[in-house]
Amino acid sequence: MTEEIIISGFGGQGIMLMGQLLAYAGMLENKQVSWIPSYGPEMRGGTANCSTIISENPIGAPTVSEPTAVVAMNLPSIEKFETAIQPGGILIINSSLVEWNATRTDLRVYQIPANEISLEFNNSRVSNMVILGALVTAIGTIQSESVIKAFAKIFAKKTEILWMNEQAILRGSQYITALMNR
Repeated sequence: MTEEIIISGFGGQGIMLMGQLLAYAGMLENKQVSWIPSYGPEMRGGTANCSTIISENPIGAPTVSEPTAVVAMNLPSIEKFETAIQPGGILIINSSLVEWNATRTDLRVYQIPANEISLEFNNSRVSNMVILGALVTAIGTIQSESVIKAFAKIFAKKTEILWMNEQAILRGSQYITALMNR
């Protein structure tokens, strides 16, 4: 199984971190991974994105043109990437910032109010971890525990933020599980 994922949103929303954590978690599970950021002038306030591939098999090319899953943290991200998603693919939308009715009927669309959920932790900065937890559960390729381990390794010197981010990842996973079971 190969997942080709694009994560996109405004600069400053933790887009690159989400992709890095996915790749690192895949490595922890002995999978083949690729991560490519796309910064450019859009980095500060504009739309930035990254591509992450997780596979059981060697990855031939690290670019993602027809993703199996897209995370859209803002409206420009949906407008740019919705049409590229493979039929049957996943579109995860941060519904706190975006009102959107998907134009395609061949996708699994999940609207996650990540900013509202992050308020449960009194910290709006964990909305990206809520979305990441939802994504990991939706794709099912890697385990939430591996993402949490990856986060702990990357932020080993910032132990004060580990628990909150772990809980945000788990909360995103719980939220999408409830949506998927409806």
